[in-house]
Parts: sequence; structure tokens; C-alpha cells
Amino acid sequence: MTDLVALLEAGGVAAGAGGLGYAKVRAPRVYWSLVGLPCTWGRFTWNYRSTMEVCGLTVQPSGFRAFVTRNVARSEVRPLPPKVRRVRPTSTGLSVSLRLPAGLEPADVAAASERLRHAFGVHSVTLLETKPGVIELRMTGYDVLRRVKMPRRVKESGQMVVPVALREDGTAFVRDYRKVPHALTLGANQSGKSMYQRNLIKGLAKLPVGLIGIDCKRGVEQSRYAPRLSALATTPDAAGRLLDVLVAEMEDRFDLLHAYQVSDMWDLPAELRPVPLVVLVDEVAELFLVASRKDEAARDQMVMQMVRLGQMARAVGIYLEICGQRFGSELGKGATMLRAQLTGRVVHRVNDKQTAEMGLGDVAPDAVVAVTSIRADRPGIAVAGDASGRWGRIRTPETTPEETAAVCREFADLVPDLPVFDPFRPAVHATIPAPLSAPPLAVP
Repeated sequence: MTDLVALLEAGGVAAGAGGLGYAKVRAPRVYWSLVGLPCTWGRFTWNYRSTMEVCGLTVQPSGFRAFVTRNVARSEVRPLPPKVRRVRPTSTGLSVSLRLPAGLEPADVAAASERLRHAFGVHSVTLLETKPGVIELRMTGYDVLRRVKMPRRVKESGQMVVPVALREDGTAFVRDYRKVPHALTLGANQSGKSMYQRNLIKGLAKLPVGLIGIDCKRGVEQSRYAPRLSALATTPDAAGRLLDVLVAEMEDRFDLLHAYQVSDMWDLPAELRPVPLVVLVDEVAELFLVASRKDEAARDQMVMQMVRLGQMARAVGIYLEICGQRFGSELGKGATMLRAQLTGRVVHRVNDKQTAEMGLGDVAPDAVVAVTSIRADRPGIAVAGDASGRWGRIRTPETTPEETAAVCREFADLVPDLPVFDPFRPAVHATIPAPLSAPPLAVP
């Protein structure tokens, strides 16, 4: 009987260890909640002061504090680390709110994030400044980008907010067009750039907005989303005419703002407010490259219209989403001017360092190294930054073109009534035509 009990106990221990090993690989959230979180919390609690001292994140106390410590408390005067205000566990890591002492700034803690990651035994450490003197240290316990699972609830919400990807700290990366009206997405072939665009269209299709597509590759990427598009241009000539119509629509909306003495479309009453428009440009280089000198005038006209939209269209609810493999001055006149208007930057894996510098070098120079280290076997991973200098790694969930097309068909009734775009309204095919059969090689 004693041997049987011992055998059952040993079997239970082995089964528990095997279950934890399986959960660590297949269910990392469960493993983190059961094992990772208690161990990391205890390591942080016991080693916090010594870790901060080793990492150089302490300051000398004031003279009065040192006097009280030495003469009243009868203890040794030690440097002061940031004060821990709150520790909050999450499903993917640990969130710590710190009050910085006088003499430290958030950049000092951000520079030591890699050392803190190894000291606390977590996968990544990111920093967010919540208010002056207070920062939030977000520690992620495991690689959340290995298997992307979007959070059920998104903190940021609004009329023009679309969750697109997952950040490396476990939160959702959203496209908020009210805050970041225009964006540039770069990436090499098979880097996940098209998947990012599919997730964006899938989210926008559910909102009461008008989608304007420009796909000069004969519409091979965007034509399948025709039920939800208000306009689609598949050639450079059609794109030029469509951009002229967009600029005319922008000027009409400015006349409306002037009539009601407001400077932003969202200040108008809801019954008078025009529908927002999102212009999706796939492979922007096709709008810049010309085969002969006689086409340069049309190219310059298109570029000028896009620059005008980038400079002024935000106030009237027209937003730009520009995608491409490269985007720099070598494309031609006006390329750099247009890029300067694109606040949001998302750069996937690229083939050269210069492309990464084109996308992020002017807004977040530190992120260029992170872009060049993206592996080819992890498509969908990108580095997102903006004009504030903040950046972070993201990854879009895997979405097939069929899933996005199904969402576009489901919400086809949300296409706004815009007669000005009727000449560019794409034809909706119910079924895909069958390929023509090849003629026989020999006559029977």
C-alpha cells in the first residue's frame, strides 16, 4: 500500500511537471499566471534596490534626509532608487508605476531597459511616461509576438480608432486617425506588409467611413474588397483623375467649414458633418515612376495633389495610408515633401538599412537597428513609430484575403452615398469567372 501511494505521488508530480512544460509552450498565458508571475514578482521585490543601484538608477539623498537617516534612524545612508508606487499584474507581464527622484529622467530608465530585462528575468521591458515624474515600467513575461492573440478589450476607443496589431508589451496597436491622420507603411516582399493592410481594411470596413483605393497593380490587392470601396483606381491615369476629384472634394469641405466658422470637420454638428474618407495607396512607387519624359507632367500633377492632401486634408476628414517597398527622394520630385506629412510610420522587414532610415530615421533614429534585426521567418513583425520619438515592435495577426473580403461583403451597406465618386466605383463580381480551357494539342 505504501509503495502504491508513493507511486501515485510520483506520477502526480511528473504529470504536473509535464503539464507545466506543455503550458509553457502551448499556453504561455497559463504558465505565466501559475509560475512566471509569482517568480518574477518575488524577484522584483527582493532585488529591486540592488538592481537599481547596479544599473545606475539611483541618486544621492538630500542633506536633510541623510542627516535624519544617520542620526535619528541610526542606519546607513544609501542612494535612493525610484519609488515604487504600484505593482499591477497583467495576463502577459507585470506593470510597475515608479516615481522618479530628483535627478533622474525617463531617458535614464529607458537606456537601462535591457539590463533590467536580464536582471528581472523577463522577455522585454518597455517604458511609458504617464505624467511628469511618474513612469510605468511594463515587463512582458514571454514572447507575445510569437503567437499573436489580440486582447478582447482595447483601452482606446473612438469614431476613427482601428485595432491593427499587437505590441510587444501585450497591448493593442491601434490606428487613431484623429491623433495620427496620415501614415506610411514600408516593407519588402513577404514581410507582412499586405497582411497589415488587410487587417486595417478589415477594421475600417466596420466603421461608417468611405474607403478610397489606389492600386496601380491592376487592382490585384484591393479589387477583392470592391463591395466596401467607394472608389478604386487601378492605373496611374485613373489614379490621377481620382486624386483630382479628392482635392476638389477637399476644397468643397473647406467651403463648408468656412460657412460655419469652424476649423475642423469634427466641430460641425453631426447632421452636417461629411463622412470621413480613408485613401489607401498600395505600392506608392507606381505613382512616381514613369517610362518616358512625356509622362512626367502627369506624374508631377499626381504628386502635387497628394502633397496637398497630406498638408490640408486632415481638417476635413480625409486621411492617407501610403504603402510601399521604398519611399525616398530617389522616387522623384515631391517624394520627400509627401513623406514629411506622414506622421505614423510602420516599417516591416526591409532589404537594406537605407529603407529603414527612410521610414524611421527622421522620427525615431533608435528604431533603425530594431528594423534591420527582424528575421525573415517571422512575417508580420514591424516597428511602429511616430513624430513623438516613441517606437515599439508590433505584429499583425494572420488574416487571409478571404476573411477581409467576407467582412467587406458583410458591411457593404455602410458604403456612403458619394455621387462624386460614382465614375470610380468598382464593379462587384458575385463569382470569380472560371479560367478558359486550353485548346487541345492534337485534333482527334
